[in-house]
Amino acid sequence: MSIAIFDLDGTITRHDTLFPLVLRWLARRPWRLLLLLRVVPAALRFLVDRDRAALKQALLRCTLRGAHRAALADFSREFVRDKIARGCFREALTTLRRHRDAGHYLVLMSASVDFYVPEFGRQLRFDQVISTAVRWDADRLDGTLTSANRRGEEKARCLQALLATRPDPDTYAYGNSASDLPHLKLVRHGVMVNGSLAARREAAELGVTCVDWT
Repeated sequence: MSIAIFDLDGTITRHDTLFPLVLRWLARRPWRLLLLLRVVPAALRFLVDRDRAALKQALLRCTLRGAHRAALADFSREFVRDKIARGCFREALTTLRRHRDAGHYLVLMSASVDFYVPEFGRQLRFDQVISTAVRWDADRLDGTLTSANRRGEEKARCLQALLATRPDPDTYAYGNSASDLPHLKLVRHGVMVNGSLAARREAAELGVTCVDWT
């Protein structure tokens, strides 16, 4: 069996998904929009240290901490359904369908978090999902990250561990940014989707194919 690994944000979906999810959750409770002000210090630190994991954790803890598991699951199902209907690249869904029809093992691998990325996996019929894990306090979201941020070299490490358990004759991977190149270069057919000019140059040097999805 062949394996195909897809990034989520900017590869399947046109844009990031975490912040829009948070914003929609808060917009249904308008008085909670002020909680975004608590994220400002972390956003300012990010400008200096570029620590995406810390920024992600701050966003979750400042805005969604205490959210009930069942309510968040229901909300995530609706959010994912809407994104698939109106927020995905047509070519991404077509490519995903082509791999599925060919009987390939499908893996969704994302730096976004595991209270909603698996719902993308379920609705898009992936076989496996790898995403950044977050802590729960019983049935309430804590928001602290409990795994490494599944991005860059960490995503490559996850892919290496996965491929070590599988004898797939053909390997495919799709990503959209320079941070995806560490894992795209590990597969036989790496594809950079809508990459920046700099990312495309680097991809070309690594033998990664570049495509445009609209």
